[in-house]
Amino acid sequence: MGLFPYQFRKFQEDLVKAITAATASSSHLVLESGTGTGKTVCALAGTLETALKENKKILYLTRTNSQQQQVILELRRINESTPVFGVALQGRQNTCPLIQHDAELKSGTPEELSKLCGEKKSKTISGKNGGCRFYQETIATNFEEIQNYCAETLPTVEEFFDYCDQRGLCPHELTKDLLAQATVVAAPYVYFFSPFIRQRLLDWMNISEADLIVIIDEAHNLPEYARETRSFRLSAKVLELISKELDDFGDPEVLEGISIRDLAEEIKLLLKKAKEEYLIEDDGMIPPDFLEAGLMSSFSITSYALKAAAESIAEFGETIRDAKRKKGRLPRSYIFSLGNFLQLWMETYEEFYVKLIIGGDNPAFEAYCMDPAIACLPIFDCYASLHMSGTLSPLNEYRASIGVPEDAKSIILPSPFDPARRVVLYADDVTTRYEDLLKDEEIIRKMEDYTVAVCNACRKNTAVFFPSYTLMDRFLADRIVYRLKQRVFMERKGMQQHELMAEVNGFKNSQPAIIFAVMGGRVSEGIDFPGSELEIEILEGIPYPKPTAKQRALLHYYEIKFGKGWEYTVKAPVTRRLLQTLGRLIRTEEDRGIALILDKRATQFSDKFRSTLSETPVNDILNFFIDKKS
Repeated sequence: MGLFPYQFRKFQEDLVKAITAATASSSHLVLESGTGTGKTVCALAGTLETALKENKKILYLTRTNSQQQQVILELRRINESTPVFGVALQGRQNTCPLIQHDAELKSGTPEELSKLCGEKKSKTISGKNGGCRFYQETIATNFEEIQNYCAETLPTVEEFFDYCDQRGLCPHELTKDLLAQATVVAAPYVYFFSPFIRQRLLDWMNISEADLIVIIDEAHNLPEYARETRSFRLSAKVLELISKELDDFGDPEVLEGISIRDLAEEIKLLLKKAKEEYLIEDDGMIPPDFLEAGLMSSFSITSYALKAAAESIAEFGETIRDAKRKKGRLPRSYIFSLGNFLQLWMETYEEFYVKLIIGGDNPAFEAYCMDPAIACLPIFDCYASLHMSGTLSPLNEYRASIGVPEDAKSIILPSPFDPARRVVLYADDVTTRYEDLLKDEEIIRKMEDYTVAVCNACRKNTAVFFPSYTLMDRFLADRIVYRLKQRVFMERKGMQQHELMAEVNGFKNSQPAIIFAVMGGRVSEGIDFPGSELEIEILEGIPYPKPTAKQRALLHYYEIKFGKGWEYTVKAPVTRRLLQTLGRLIRTEEDRGIALILDKRATQFSDKFRSTLSETPVNDILNFFIDKKS
């Protein structure tokens, strides 16, 4: 308990003791701890007790860069009394100075960038042209000086990048060299759940899984993240890029009389056929053998021959990747992607995957993994693990989904804050229920009117959260921004982290201001807004998932496996998104805030949070702040 750097607040001592006991017994702990309990510092203090005694290392996995910064800041406080070395790690896209100046490289996958980096380092060492000036400077510098700086300051990723940038060094390469000495490593999820990257990380840390204590922050995100990690697709745009690549590198036969272009063109036709026959709005389920059966029929070949063709396509693509790498270009081959896709597609188990046609501007074949436990198995090869979130209930759903061992412990600790400091109102004359919106388009106008009235009358920093970007776009198309008196900042789909943080910081520093964001996005989960930085939330509906083919397949899979399809795939994730979003209002004991849910279905969640019907939201919100002053 001596590692905890603050005076204990309510529940924190219990939290540290529980984490220490679980890791000391080399077991796995599933923990829900309410907003404001200081999960980050408690997790570090509790796991470090074991790590330092048993000579283990801690891998702290986060979903966002802001969460990673918090890990380093708390580690600094611990380091003031107990010297502990920690390192924050991000991908080359964020930490390679060469990539920062090359738009093509920024789009590279971790594997592609790793291959290119290896080639450039080899050329640098051998003195050939096409090397990397940052690596040249890095291998010539005094590494002991770098170690001393990092041990003394425990820099965040951003701070270390600036330090290296001033000296012409490569922060990514230096971070890798520092990992072997670190007791704590903070890294994004991908560093553990991608098999290729996980093995690299373990090599850099010079350990095996058995010597690792894994902390999974915001663990409610893990099941869907794990499913997406094991899912894969082939899109129309990739097929077009394959055609261009064949023009540049040739079109070899992969079977007698059948070239790569022949197969790619037939896949285009099958993609079109799947759209016509199976697509319903966003997606549609296709027969499991639709693609391979179509190819075998068109070319009169066996499944064995098709597998051989896929292997040959991948091999030809690999030669293209090698040629690009040797020229210092991003080692990308869409032909390789095609061969790899076909191999994976024919090897998937129907028990765990559903095969889909995806619509939209870039239609695609997708094999969607419905079982996150497949990607999560390596967790339970580790010495111990801690799965924590403020919104992990129902814990039995989380445990079942990712395959937590039956003997692992689960704990729920409530928020230490007075619940009266957060008030939740709802309006009962609006809803985002799909069937209701089809019947009455005026519902959207009413929601917009509510939003404008609250923002303009209350003039507090206000976050407007949407269940989807689609609904946000509808509000923007209706020119709601021009009806609002405050400046509006926005979280947009596909935003780079620095772009998002510029919007968030602008919102925080422009009081009163408004920010548009989505429930389940980075603003609703990974960013703190203490004090007056956020005092009002407007939730534009309940974030129920759209009844797509993918969602129906997932529900059916969970119904068959656990007998709780709707509870596990609809109710649980919706509840978590709501609670995460509402949790932005109260981050410290001094915070106080009010939320307005524009959806009559808010009453369906009365077992998770208290909400009150408001017939005059503007008056009720204004009175809330008047009472606050008294």
